[in-house]
Amino acid sequence: MIKLLIVDDSALMRRQLKALFLAEGDFEIRVARNGQEAVAENIDFAPDVVTLDINMPEMDGLTALSLLMAERPVPVVMVSSLTEKGAIATFEALNLGAVDYIPKPGGTISLSMIEIESEIVAKVRAAARARIRTARGLAARIRGDTPSRPQRPRTEPTRAAPDDTPASGSGVVVIGVSTGGPRTLEDILPRLPADFPWPVLVAQHMPPSFTLPFAERMNLLCQLAVSEVSRPTAVAAGNIYIGKGGADMVLARRGGRLTALARPEDPTKLWHPSVELLGRSVLEHCDPTRVVAVMLTGMGHDGAQAFTELKQRGARTIAESEESAVVFGMPAELISRGGASLVLPVERIADQLQIWVER
Repeated sequence: MIKLLIVDDSALMRRQLKALFLAEGDFEIRVARNGQEAVAENIDFAPDVVTLDINMPEMDGLTALSLLMAERPVPVVMVSSLTEKGAIATFEALNLGAVDYIPKPGGTISLSMIEIESEIVAKVRAAARARIRTARGLAARIRGDTPSRPQRPRTEPTRAAPDDTPASGSGVVVIGVSTGGPRTLEDILPRLPADFPWPVLVAQHMPPSFTLPFAERMNLLCQLAVSEVSRPTAVAAGNIYIGKGGADMVLARRGGRLTALARPEDPTKLWHPSVELLGRSVLEHCDPTRVVAVMLTGMGHDGAQAFTELKQRGARTIAESEESAVVFGMPAELISRGGASLVLPVERIADQLQIWVER
């Protein structure tokens, strides 16, 4: 049995979530109405996993999360509204140690829940088995021991002039990531230097309203310029491109230049932005010997086949190791198919990228 604690100030949401997981047959469930009750139940009930609403009276979800992680660390899935404000709070929660997030249903809750039931169950099951990462951010700042991090001035990400765009012989880095991704990317991308010579394209599974705030957040942390790909964008060195949620990012050649496009979600793919479609577009339009593909934490197998084919055709590939992955599904799939040139913990990936790319 999986011991699940559901924390939400909405009685309707508590009932809906409880009914959903009781129907699974292998969950033992308790509920809490606010953060204070959640902190108490974390000790008394000792759950295997927690779903935690962000916006609650008496004690909000972020404060509760910091206390959960300090007193008895437990895998937590945040319940977040699909708004820019909700996205910002969610990224803070992920920095505090939350494993994943699920959308807070809008409108008619019962109807909205039906649409995402399978996603909710899958994420909670994955979280129950996930690796808990050390909290950082709010909890660390409260203790006063957060190391200072240089931040770029908040500027619009640079758009390269056409003659700065990589030609057919230039290289690219492609990254596929899902559950646990925002926190993991924050451990890699800010460590790339301002003169990193290849563009970096990231397919991170995210809802539409989250990718722009995430790109803006990463733009503050990284020495490279970070932007969301929402329109045809000529890719260039010195830039990191985040695939837009609600779309699939692919590469194409326009006027002989490598261009990132945001296409409508392919209904044949389960996850979006699709890592598999990004990888296949790289196979079509890039010299594989000038490609580095990185598979990071996440459940499922998105991108494993395309990245394996890239390696077979000369690309260098990295799979995040089990020791650091929040969820080892996607990297494990790449490894099992023989598609990983190297298997590395997250703290070694940025250094390896710098070794492999050509200046």
